[in-house]
Amino acid sequence: MAEGLSNAGIAHRLWLAEGTIEKHVRSILAKLGIPEAAESHRRVLAVLTFLGNG
Repeated sequence: MAEGLSNAGIAHRLWLAEGTIEKHVRSILAKLGIPEAAESHRRVLAVLTFLGNG
C-alpha cells in the first residue's frame, strides 16, 4: 500500500488472490481504527498512521 499499489497490484506481486488482499487491507484498516468516510482516502491514512504521521 505504501508504494501506491492497488489491491490487484499487491496480489500480483505477492502471487495471491485479489480477494485475499482485500480481506487483509480491510483488517489492517479496522485494526488502525480508520473509519469509512467519503471525504478521506483510507489507504493513505493507513500508511500515514503506520509511519507515525496520522
